[in-house]
Amino acid sequence: MVVLGERIKELRQRNGRTQDSLAGELGVTAQAVSRWEKGICCPDIELIPSIANYFGVSIDELFGYDNERSKRVDSLYEKICDMNRRNDGVDIDINDCIACARAALIEFPGNAKLGLALASVLFNAGYVRRGELHTVGADGYGRYDVERHRTYPEWKEAIKLYEKILPDLPDGRMRQQAVTELSQLYKNTGEHEKSLQLAESAPELSGSKPFLRIMAFDGAEAAAECGKALLETVRGSAELMERIVLSDRNIPPKTAAEQLLNAAGLFDLVCMDGFYGPHAGFIACLHMLRSYYLWLAGERNAAFDALGIALENANALDQLAERSPESYTAPLLKNVKLCAAKADHRFAPELPELWPWWDVPERDRVKSEMQADPRWDAWAGKTR
Repeated sequence: MVVLGERIKELRQRNGRTQDSLAGELGVTAQAVSRWEKGICCPDIELIPSIANYFGVSIDELFGYDNERSKRVDSLYEKICDMNRRNDGVDIDINDCIACARAALIEFPGNAKLGLALASVLFNAGYVRRGELHTVGADGYGRYDVERHRTYPEWKEAIKLYEKILPDLPDGRMRQQAVTELSQLYKNTGEHEKSLQLAESAPELSGSKPFLRIMAFDGAEAAAECGKALLETVRGSAELMERIVLSDRNIPPKTAAEQLLNAAGLFDLVCMDGFYGPHAGFIACLHMLRSYYLWLAGERNAAFDALGIALENANALDQLAERSPESYTAPLLKNVKLCAAKADHRFAPELPELWPWWDVPERDRVKSEMQADPRWDAWAGKTR
C-alpha cells in the first residue's frame, strides 16, 4: 500500500491541502494520515470512497489504475479492430476475433469503446458467415431479404449492442461508425423507421466532418482537406451509382455495365494519373460487378476484359502496402497524405472467390458459365 500512500500525498499537495484538513474531513488524526503517506500503514477499506470523494477522483484514479486501465482498453480496442479488418470480406479468423472482443468486455464490462469493437465484429461476421441477401420485388427493384437477415444471431446481438452503447459514445469517429453500421443493420432487417431517425439526427452534407475540417485550415493544409473531401464525395457518388444499379432490376444489363464503368470513371476525374490509392480495391470490385452484367448482356469478351481491369486494380492495392507512398500524385490531391497500409493478406488472390463482390440474382449461374470458359482459369491463375 506504499503506492496508495504516495498517491494520497500527491493528491493532497496538488490540491493545496494539509494533513490536518484531510484528517478532519475523514475523522482521523493527522498522525494517521502521516503514517499512510509514509507507507507505515494503510487506511481502513471503509475510508477509501471518502478519500476518493475528498479529492474528486474515482477509486481507480486514487489507486493510480486509471491511466493503465485506459491504455489497456485502447490496446485491446486496436487489436480487435486490426483482427476485424483482416476479416473484411472473407472469414480468416472471425471466431477468434469475436472471442477476443468478448474477453475484452468481460475484463472491462460496460465499456462503450470495447462494446463498439464487439458490435462491429458481429456486424462483419454476419456478412462473412452468411452474406447480405436480396430478393426482387414485383416492381422490379431489388429488396433486402429482411426475413432471412432477421435470423442472423450476429446481427441481432450487434443491434442490441449498438443501441446500448450509442448514448455513451461522444460525438466523433466512433459514434459515427456506430451510427453508420447500425443504420445498415436496420436496413438489412427492415427497421426503416429506426434508420430514418438516425439519419435525421445527423448533420447535412455541408456540415459533415470532411467539409467542416476545410474551415479549420488554410493554404496547403486547406487544399489537403479539400482533396480528402473530394475523394470522399467521389467515393460516395460511385457507391450511390452502384447501389442504384443493384436495386433497379429494370435497368438492362448492358446499361448497368455502362453505368458501373462511369462510376469507376469518376475517380479518373480527380486521379488523373491513374493512382487511386486505397480506393483501388473498390474500383476492382466495380469492374468485377461490371463483368457480371457484361456477361448477361452477351458481351463475353468485354466481361473478361473487365476482370483484367479488376485484377490490375487489386494488384495496385496490394502493391500500395509495399510502396507506402506519402501522398497522392494527381494535381488536385498532391497535398493529401496517405496512411501506411497494413498488408495482412493480399487482395488479388481472393478475387475469384469473392466475385462479383455484391449479391446478385444470377450469380451462381453466371459464375458457372464463366468458369466453364478457359479464360476464367487463365485469369484466376494470374491472381495468385
